[in-house]
Amino acid sequence: MLQELSIQNFAIIQKLNISFQPGMTVLTGETGAGKSIIIDAVGLLTGGRGSQDYIREGADKAVIQGLLDLQPSTDLQALLQEHSIPLDDQQLLIHRELHRTGRNVIRVNGTLVNASLLKQIGHYLVDIYGQNEQQELMQVDQHIRLLDQYGAKKIRPVLTAYQQAYQDYQQLTQTLKKHLADEHAWAQRLDMLTFQVNELQAADLQPDEEEHLTAEYQELSNFQDVLEGLSKAHEVLDGDWEPNGSQSIGTALAALEGIEDLSPKYGHLAENMREVYYNLQDVSSDILSVKDSLAFDPARLREVESRLDLIRGLEQKYGATVAEVLAHQAKVEAELDAMSGENQSVEGLKEKVEGAKKRSEELANQLHKKRQVAAKELTNQIHEQLRDLYMAKAEFSVIIKPTENLQLTGSDQVEFYIKTNEGERAKPLVKIASGGELSRMMLAIKTIFSQEQGTTAIIFDEVDTGVSGRVAQAIAEKIADIGQHSQVLTITHLPQVAALADHHFFIQKKVDAGRTQTMVTTLDETGRIDELARMLSGDKLTAAAKENARTLLASGQDK
Repeated sequence: MLQELSIQNFAIIQKLNISFQPGMTVLTGETGAGKSIIIDAVGLLTGGRGSQDYIREGADKAVIQGLLDLQPSTDLQALLQEHSIPLDDQQLLIHRELHRTGRNVIRVNGTLVNASLLKQIGHYLVDIYGQNEQQELMQVDQHIRLLDQYGAKKIRPVLTAYQQAYQDYQQLTQTLKKHLADEHAWAQRLDMLTFQVNELQAADLQPDEEEHLTAEYQELSNFQDVLEGLSKAHEVLDGDWEPNGSQSIGTALAALEGIEDLSPKYGHLAENMREVYYNLQDVSSDILSVKDSLAFDPARLREVESRLDLIRGLEQKYGATVAEVLAHQAKVEAELDAMSGENQSVEGLKEKVEGAKKRSEELANQLHKKRQVAAKELTNQIHEQLRDLYMAKAEFSVIIKPTENLQLTGSDQVEFYIKTNEGERAKPLVKIASGGELSRMMLAIKTIFSQEQGTTAIIFDEVDTGVSGRVAQAIAEKIADIGQHSQVLTITHLPQVAALADHHFFIQKKVDAGRTQTMVTTLDETGRIDELARMLSGDKLTAAAKENARTLLASGQDK
């Protein structure tokens, strides 16, 4: 139920706060007073499309807030939990701002959401039915959607499974068509990938191989220089060099050891010299060991050179580094596997297409059976509703015909037919229904849907257009019946509808400081009698009009 509605700087509304009650509430007033603007505001709260055109002239933003009590709904609760929206006391506070800059701010119980999510939430909150919805009946392609909406509990799971299978079928069909249309290019690509994969797999590159080979190549290619350097160093330190390093340092050490006992400072010098002498001995030994271990291998040098040439050739073709070459290898291996696998051959693809088509046809057949059951149930319920709306002799039917090909909605074409007069055959609804008949048909459908969907509030925006007399009374009673188990808000110009309401709001415009504003007044019994009299006879409130209004209101309240 919609409890509170707050509107600021929205169209001609500067500021408006309305409290709503359970049951049936009517909004009346002259054309252009702002009744539909209020409904538009509710529509925005439940995910309607926002526009800067809604912002009141001179304002930077429009702000709309609504507080709603929720009907128990596990689906809605699951949706809120999925998006971390808190739910306290089964209430939702929705806040929406439209800015001149184009910014659109939406919060649900304080949590920021986008318009798409708000629309999903709004599906469970408010059902707005206006004259635009009547146009759905005049569009044959909307009839299948209405039937699926009616039988959603049984139809939706099958429809979802079918649409997934149908999309898979379409994708496979496109892949096969592309393969057949460009088979030469496909073969060329396949050959190129095969060559690259074979070349890279034969190379068997290792991640750190290039660094190790480069270091080894440096050593092998400079073998003579290394050998000469080590030999010279060892000779100078501990060889035939006269005098060599070890002898010279030993002579210096002996001289310092001769005086080290004379003073601590001489002892310190001698200790340092001993450390130098022993370190020199170690270095000399290491040089000799490395020198003796050297062995020149021309074959290994040629092998390393060849391997490095291979690696650098691959880097020129496939990547700047070994890591990039290996990444390219993984990519082309995956593509080759996808293209050359059994499922991507022409025969393999044809087999998969046939399998996907068969699966889609099976689900389409299941969907057809579900729709047949739903069509029969909808027909029976529509007849019950039409009897209440003075169309007892009308015969409604749902015609389901097969389509030539599978479509996103299945293999069914759905159209509503109706026979309004005895002795005539049923004809397409879009060709024979009058405005009043359309209003009653749509009200019948909405009455049925309201029982199925369990929305928080139902809004009727001038659904009584084009009717009068006893038909208007029947429509009024039908709306009032819905108000017995749901909150109903309705904009009307018919006194019969207004008289049956539990609550009555009068909408009017006034000019203040040169600006037009919309005002809302809650009418008491006296106010309702005056408004009903105006609706019955026009602006001139005669005693007779008031008496008729009083009688109509009393009759309505006795229902």
